[in-house]
Amino acid sequence: MNRSIRKYFPIFLLPTLAAFTIGFLVPFILGVYLSFCQFTTITDAMWTGFSNYPKLFGDAVFRHSLWYTALFTIVTMVLINVLAFLVALALTRKIRGRNLFRTVFFMPNLIGGIILGYIWQLLLNGILALVGRTLTYSGTYGFWGLVVLLCWQQIGYMMIIYIAGIQSIPGELTEAAKIDGATYWQRIRYVVIPMVMPAITVCTFLTLTNGFKLFDQNLALTNGAPSRMSEMLALNIYNTFYGRPGYEGVGQAKAVVFFILVAAIALIQNRITSSKEVAQ
Repeated sequence: MNRSIRKYFPIFLLPTLAAFTIGFLVPFILGVYLSFCQFTTITDAMWTGFSNYPKLFGDAVFRHSLWYTALFTIVTMVLINVLAFLVALALTRKIRGRNLFRTVFFMPNLIGGIILGYIWQLLLNGILALVGRTLTYSGTYGFWGLVVLLCWQQIGYMMIIYIAGIQSIPGELTEAAKIDGATYWQRIRYVVIPMVMPAITVCTFLTLTNGFKLFDQNLALTNGAPSRMSEMLALNIYNTFYGRPGYEGVGQAKAVVFFILVAAIALIQNRITSSKEVAQ
């Protein structure tokens, strides 16, 4: 079998490798190159060195989008993981209709972000109209509107991962903790949480990257209004690239910085949570 695998693995590997190279690697390298150019299309790119990057960091709207997105990501990461874990705890107990509840909680994840954005725009504006406000009244209203939307969409997905982690815990451990006199919350703290650290690592990574990369919900819910105060990083890059003629290179430079930022934060987070897995 090993000889056959060594003989035929290129046949199965090459199509995937070709798709990865054409669909990801080449565009990524070209994108990094274009961040050092002035261009309108890739055929008229003119090398300008690092001239795009000072414009990037001198952009006040970009700096606002950066801290706005960072704060949004922290808030949603904490809320989604805590609430998803609590829901998973509830739906792993022997209650009637738990499979139905799991399905209902998961269903929002199946709806596209643009559709969700417009639906929640109608709902939240209808509620805020009672006090004479809308989501575009200030960046704060848009911020919490996006938090509600993303939590509603992603809690069910993370719940499924946490349920899988909780159900994989050997029953002997919880039984031993009961015999030793541990309360319910002590069992959660000292048995369940350490044993589901792999699930926590995955869910934290997903919520972290999803928060930074949020685009379609932001576009549909507020489109950055008012005055781009609720504009997140991905939408800011889009508006720079397509909304400001002559700034295509700056938009591409923002995309490169955005990639480095998200990759670095995700790697640090993964390293921290993975080390806790090993320690446990």
